[in-house]
Amino acid sequence: MFLKLINHEYKYAVEQMMMVVFPGQLPEYTDEGQSRRAISSLRVSNTWTTAYTKVLWDGQQGIGISRVKTDTFVDDLTRDRMIQRILKQSFYKAAVSCTGETLPWGALTGIRPAKLASKAMKDGATERETIQMFQKEFFVSSARTALAMDAAKASLAAEQKLTQEDISLYIGIPFCPTRCVYCSFVSADVKRSLKLVDPYLDALDREIDAVAQLLPRAGAKVRTIYIGGGTPTTLNARQLEHLISHLRRSLDLSRLAEFTVEAGRPDTITADKMKVLHDLGVDRVSVNPQSMRDDVLQAMGRSHSANDIFTAYEIVRKSGIPVVNMDLIAGLPKDTVEGFRYTLDTVLSLDPENVTVHTLALKKGAKLMMERQGLPSGEETAAMLDYAWDTLRRSGQIPYYLYRQKYMSGALENIGWCKPGTEGLYNICIMEELHSILALGAGGSTKLTDPNTGKILRIANPKYPQQYMERIDALCQEKEQLIPFQRSLLERSNHHGL
Repeated sequence: MFLKLINHEYKYAVEQMMMVVFPGQLPEYTDEGQSRRAISSLRVSNTWTTAYTKVLWDGQQGIGISRVKTDTFVDDLTRDRMIQRILKQSFYKAAVSCTGETLPWGALTGIRPAKLASKAMKDGATERETIQMFQKEFFVSSARTALAMDAAKASLAAEQKLTQEDISLYIGIPFCPTRCVYCSFVSADVKRSLKLVDPYLDALDREIDAVAQLLPRAGAKVRTIYIGGGTPTTLNARQLEHLISHLRRSLDLSRLAEFTVEAGRPDTITADKMKVLHDLGVDRVSVNPQSMRDDVLQAMGRSHSANDIFTAYEIVRKSGIPVVNMDLIAGLPKDTVEGFRYTLDTVLSLDPENVTVHTLALKKGAKLMMERQGLPSGEETAAMLDYAWDTLRRSGQIPYYLYRQKYMSGALENIGWCKPGTEGLYNICIMEELHSILALGAGGSTKLTDPNTGKILRIANPKYPQQYMERIDALCQEKEQLIPFQRSLLERSNHHGL
């Protein structure tokens, strides 16, 4: 699609909105044979700053205008944010005028809608005013507004449980039995890389030891631990016991409220592994079927059957671990609306405490991104999610966290649902950026977060296990950035009496 920008250089904001409302279109800035086009212009006066967009699409024309009072630009950051907002709003209005098609999230882009809602309410807006903002400023549907509001309320409640000392730990285990077609994570097929697992855990021990020394110097306490991947239960029982025992010996866990391990793949769940997790205090695990249909499982690269999921779930229940999450994906290859309904109904019959419903996102580096065969349409994926939201609410589950991704089918969302009282604190903290997440292991990305200012400092570990092991000494040293960051946060909190 040909784009022309007049009197502004906010290219990313316009491209982002274009790719949401016209999926599959790529921005072009050379006007050669381009029948589909959009002109985005900006005019600034002493009173109003106005965004104007004209869209031409298959012989139809649409116009969109949005504006904001210029005197609201109290600083450069606010000015940029507000201008990008009205540029997106005007583009969305023009596209809807041209095509007649609306989107469930309207002109709202970005991955954390609930954060927008919780910030508005913390700044003094009422629930009604926040709802009106979503629907009138961003044209979000009533159903999606309700999801954002529920997630925002869960975020505000979680924030009350945190202190300025609290941080979370993420520990990455980058190994899987096989690679799923939608996956873009760097994870090694354990059959090919078995020799790497024990040396990798040795390196991880060293990073844990380094963090154990850093935390008291930084004045930080661990509030939640999340072991993810990959598939952590690719490790055998001995390796899991070694890892978790080392964590418990090394770290001060007096503030620990939640310990999660992604069991994930049913073909990695065994009774001896679950006993280790239970006995060492893990209180949340995931059993992630994604689908309960064998043909869909085969198409996505899984080596297990739907029956294996029932067996794995029973093993976890017998272990005594109190909270079980089950992940599903809407929009998988070869799936249908009826097939997804069957999957959800079957999962709910098992009565897990949490159900996470993801929308398929086509990620760079994933096999599915290159092939894109047999995928349900955006409309079919939306129908799957509509059924999920109605069914989950009727079953007594409530949405507690929410995020969106690029290249997501139907421009939709991922939602974590739970029985009341079983919310995952780590999930809320990472999605709503409530405090720092210290990431250990290959592929981990530390986010040092100041929740008062929104400042985030990112420290990325290498993606590949071999590179991680080779750089372990430097990685341990990089983690020392936590000390001045956390101390500054605590000093300012003490000064303001927070």
